[in-house]
Amino acid sequence: MDTTYWGRTFGVMVFRDAISKSNLLRYFVSHESILKYKEGITEILSTGIEINAIVCDGKPGLLNGFPSIPIQMCHFHQKQIIVRYLTKKPKLEASIELMQIIDILCFTDKDSFVGSLNSWYAKWECFINERTENPTTKRKFYTHKRLRSAYKSLKRNQEYLFTFQDYMELNIPNTTNGIDGHFSDLKTKLRNHNGLTKERKKKFIDHYLQIKNANKT
Repeated sequence: MDTTYWGRTFGVMVFRDAISKSNLLRYFVSHESILKYKEGITEILSTGIEINAIVCDGKPGLLNGFPSIPIQMCHFHQKQIIVRYLTKKPKLEASIELMQIIDILCFTDKDSFVGSLNSWYAKWECFINERTENPTTKRKFYTHKRLRSAYKSLKRNQEYLFTFQDYMELNIPNTTNGIDGHFSDLKTKLRNHNGLTKERKKKFIDHYLQIKNANKT
């Protein structure tokens, strides 16, 4: 499940079955919210569909929002988060080493990844906990705040990064690439119809998604 946008206040939230490649539900939204995702999952379950697992982008509050359903954090989105903090070509040695760990995320197992992350922290703990004092206010702040935030993101999400390995029998995807590619194709097709009103754009999207609940807002 994921949401894509056209502009700042018009988006579509889609729930897609990774096995059948069919779209189960959609909502037009002005912003993402955990409550809306929960509403969607509840609605899908009410139709009698069994949800084996959820793959999502790790929006804050989403990963632990469904305690009875296995959740897989998208590896691609996790890497994007780290790149936003550290850039693609970090300069600090600690940042370079952390990027090397995230680079193997899709090619390793849970124990190896967690072990590498713990070893990295043991080596760089003092470094990422360094504080600098503001000479004017005398207030202290973390010197390497972005590096610290990158590590905290990985540490916070690590239990959701390998759900696909914990439940091998379910064949859970480890990324949302299926729905992301779907969104990309939709946007490409819509660009060929520039100038559509919002209502006509909604009809176009509904036709593309081919969801039975097309009358929903």
